Amino acid sequence: MRTTISAVAAGLTVLAASLAAPAAAFASDSAATRTLHLRKGLTLRIPSSWKVDASRKDWLRVITGSCPTKGTDMYGFRDSGCHSFWIMGPKAIAIGHELFQKYTPDGPFYPATDVGPCPVKKNLVIRRTTLAEKGLRQIGPGHKAYYRDWAGTCGTMTSGRVRARYNQREWYLPTSKILVIDQWRTPGLATILKNATWN
Repeated sequence: MRTTISAVAAGLTVLAASLAAPAAAFASDSAATRTLHLRKGLTLRIPSSWKVDASRKDWLRVITGSCPTKGTDMYGFRDSGCHSFWIMGPKAIAIGHELFQKYTPDGPFYPATDVGPCPVKKNLVIRRTTLAEKGLRQIGPGHKAYYRDWAGTCGTMTSGRVRARYNQREWYLPTSKILVIDQWRTPGLATILKNATWN
């Protein structure tokens, strides 16, 4: 029994270390990272493998993995399957709620009037979102963001059955007019934001 408990504890230690490794690796290895300069002097160190799409100034997208919609008509905030997070500016924030009202942390960022596509699974739609977590989070020294984690479910248009789940994490800096939105629980992103700098 003692041997089994020791083995399980050792396994959990290895698992915790492996989960922390990616964030620690790109946080400390400057060769594997690059600098991303944003509005109001906000600067992030991101993995060099991530691609930055700055074609729309207030809808900057950081692609962190597979993005099958890139280069298609479906590519945009309401696409499905593109591993990425967004850094929104004033123009996006101004229309960030349903019916294109101004965004506030009281509800998830959702600039539309209809049922939205599921961000993590094609051919499904968003069925429901509920607030899973809220608070303040550090974004570099001297700046705290309103943090919200919205838990979402996806299904078909006709069935209430849950076929996929996702979380939409949001960090909002109202004075700087910056909103970070992550629908993929991007590994290391919370640490990157915490370790941001301001110039």
